[in-house]
Amino acid sequence: MTKRIEVAAAPGPLEDYARHFDPIFGKSNQREGFRRYLEGLLLPSERNKTLTGLVNTEPLVGAHQPRAQALQWFLSESDWDERKVQAERLTILREDPSTMPTKDGVLVIDETGDRKDGHKTAHVSRQYLANVGKIDNGVVSVSSLWADEHVYYPLDVEPYTPALYFAKGEHDPAFRTKLKIALQLVQRAVQQALPFRAVVADSFYGEDRGFRSGLADLQVPYVLALKPSHAWWHPEEEAGTLQDVAHEAGWKGSKHPGKWVSICRTFRDGSQEDWWALEIVAGPFGADQKERAMVVTTDPQQLPDTTTSYLVTNLPASSEMEASWPAATLEEVMRLYGLRMWIEQSYKQVKHALGWSQYQVRSDTAIRRHWQLVCCAFSFCWYHLRHPTVCATHVVSQPPEPATAAATSASAVPADAGEKNHHGPRETAAGVVASSPSSRAGMARALDHAQALLERLVITAPASCRATPLSRA
Repeated sequence: MTKRIEVAAAPGPLEDYARHFDPIFGKSNQREGFRRYLEGLLLPSERNKTLTGLVNTEPLVGAHQPRAQALQWFLSESDWDERKVQAERLTILREDPSTMPTKDGVLVIDETGDRKDGHKTAHVSRQYLANVGKIDNGVVSVSSLWADEHVYYPLDVEPYTPALYFAKGEHDPAFRTKLKIALQLVQRAVQQALPFRAVVADSFYGEDRGFRSGLADLQVPYVLALKPSHAWWHPEEEAGTLQDVAHEAGWKGSKHPGKWVSICRTFRDGSQEDWWALEIVAGPFGADQKERAMVVTTDPQQLPDTTTSYLVTNLPASSEMEASWPAATLEEVMRLYGLRMWIEQSYKQVKHALGWSQYQVRSDTAIRRHWQLVCCAFSFCWYHLRHPTVCATHVVSQPPEPATAAATSASAVPADAGEKNHHGPRETAAGVVASSPSSRAGMARALDHAQALLERLVITAPASCRATPLSRA
């Protein structure tokens, strides 16, 4: 067998991480491109993560330089399979005890949009971009993420292709709605035997009966959000929406809560906060029905929008019921949905720090490859935490986060803002991450940024989202 050509090694543990993927790349320039791309993505977020930015060259004339063209070829023309890269990335995460998924975590489903100019890039169209909050020209993707109280990472992603790209529009057999893509992502996770307690998603998915029935067909438990106005058939004189039922639950104050159950949430800094939960028994919902609905809030009187969640789940209320999954209390349902907010934190990291939307390519294949490489860079941060370089890598000092960050996340987040301690080794403190300041001035390198990125994650991580019944005096 012909000996493989050696390529320039990546620094420290990034090289060890990259070697796991070498069997996927049959050519030396592919292995070289993989290393250089990850290095560029991991450089400080002040750098532009476009192709020219990754190789530190000028964006116009510099785009014709060999090192920029080499990365362009690697991303757009080379013959490697991004699905194999994804499989290897997830294998590394699943084999590491600190990132191995467990049955206590959740599978989060969500979609995001990124503005893109022009009309030549794949999947671009004027469409609703949820994170922008309006219709604009851009690309929308649906993604899945695994999370528990300790760690989270992206699993899979699929672009949404608008109907105008198909000959028969929405009636074309190849057209997929975002909801259909989401079900396919769940199905992939099930086929890969990925453990999780429930699928978690916002009201865009929870309000769709087809999505909920699709999860039921896959025999998957779920905790999904509903709108306050979610209604069912009811006599005119009876409450017929979740919000109406909540208002009629007999709340007269914390000493006379009516049907409301008190829950104490313990946050990462040790502080606690009282929340209230209501099991809905109306319409199609109830502890003895196929689906349960509940309201979780900080104020049962006002039901403020920012700290109130309306949830639906197929997890049984009692172990005596015939079901495929263990029973879930109100506290556990609240905990599970609280973990959904980690996908919002994930967007901050992959978009703001790792250049999720800063690709300078147009083809579907190249876009998918860029997203997968961003996921690899994100996953490497966890790998780096468990496999630090033998040679000391000095971390460029980062500005400290505001002292009020943790307190804000502990008190002002809604029920869906799952608070948790974000660190790699599940029993160790955050001090292991980027523990020493830089001993000299200089440019931040890829590994410096990987450590600093994890450090910021730990500093700004919400609480562990432990919801426990409030003891009564």
